[in-house]
Amino acid sequence: MAGFSPLPMSELVCPLCEMPDVLTHPGRHECLTCGHEWPLEGSLADEPDAERVVKDAYGNVLADGDIVAMIKDLKLKGTSQTLKVGTKSKPIRLVDGDHEIDCKMDGLSIALKACFVKKVQP
Repeated sequence: MAGFSPLPMSELVCPLCEMPDVLTHPGRHECLTCGHEWPLEGSLADEPDAERVVKDAYGNVLADGDIVAMIKDLKLKGTSQTLKVGTKSKPIRLVDGDHEIDCKMDGLSIALKACFVKKVQP
């Protein structure tokens, strides 16, 4: 084939699909095949660990010991119970993971996402 020149092989491969089609942007790499993005080597090591900030549905910053209330009815998986709007918690504890809040409501220990609660005054 006249005029065909293959692209040079990159030493960098995507950690997800292992294809060599990788673009380098300021601060990150991007795979052209699957769209996966990851930081440049060493860019995470240079940044200090930032403290995690958890905000309620209205943007108020939550802290350990705050009291929250439900902003919508939520059916609890695995039970026939529903947490109703306005149900208040005992003092909360912030944890890592998908569900940022551990607390007690209606006598149950539950994990909640912060987007379903609002901060209330004790």
